[in-house]
Amino acid sequence: MPVDYSTVTEVPGNRVTQEQMARMIHRYCFAANFCEDKDVLEVACGAGQGLGSLSKKARRVVGGDYTDKLVHSARDYYQERIEVYLFDAHQLPFRDESFDVVIFYEAIYYLAHPESFFVEARRVLRKQGVLLIATVNKDWSEFNPSPFSTRYFSVPELGEMLQNNGFEAEFYGAFSALPKTPKEKVISKIREMAIGLQLIPKTMKGKELLKKIFYGKLIPLKQEIEENICEYIPPDRISSDSPNSEYKVIYSVARI
Repeated sequence: MPVDYSTVTEVPGNRVTQEQMARMIHRYCFAANFCEDKDVLEVACGAGQGLGSLSKKARRVVGGDYTDKLVHSARDYYQERIEVYLFDAHQLPFRDESFDVVIFYEAIYYLAHPESFFVEARRVLRKQGVLLIATVNKDWSEFNPSPFSTRYFSVPELGEMLQNNGFEAEFYGAFSALPKTPKEKVISKIREMAIGLQLIPKTMKGKELLKKIFYGKLIPLKQEIEENICEYIPPDRISSDSPNSEYKVIYSVARI
């Protein structure tokens, strides 16, 4: 039976922290730099909250996900405005050289065979195409793996896998992992302890109460993100040669 990833995915109606919202918006603001007048495919698009943002820049946007419930949510919202398909990232249902940009955000750690996805991404990309990846940083001290994950990659590990599959990659870090205020330091320590004791709920819905206690008022997620509610700060270029513990989020820009 297929895994239902909707329980671990940020979906409309979930209540999230300001930083969670900022991270989601940041991902698509970052992608926008590569999508101007391009044909764009977002693999593992979830409920499609970022597809509308991408469509404001791109010539054409196509989304797809493995979970039927998420695909239906995106289709119901976008109707004829954006194409959304049900598919497995290991086998993309598109012709060779169909897209200029492939986006794969916060999903690489769910793949049983990530190499298969890289082969497929390279196949559907045109010459000089770009593969954009975002992933939580496994070397962040507060890293908490998803219950459905198979493997998380450090920066060097991801760089090596991309290189082995015909990509040249550069890496960026976003959202500092270093707590600044006394309150942030206390919350950070509590979170580390809770992760170590496996006290963090497994689902997005289950985490809401803890987030409200520690972070205060939560923001309900809408079906389409609003870019102007958070300031976009470009990510910092980082080395691909060693693991990085300074940032919570790692981006890879991989070119053929």
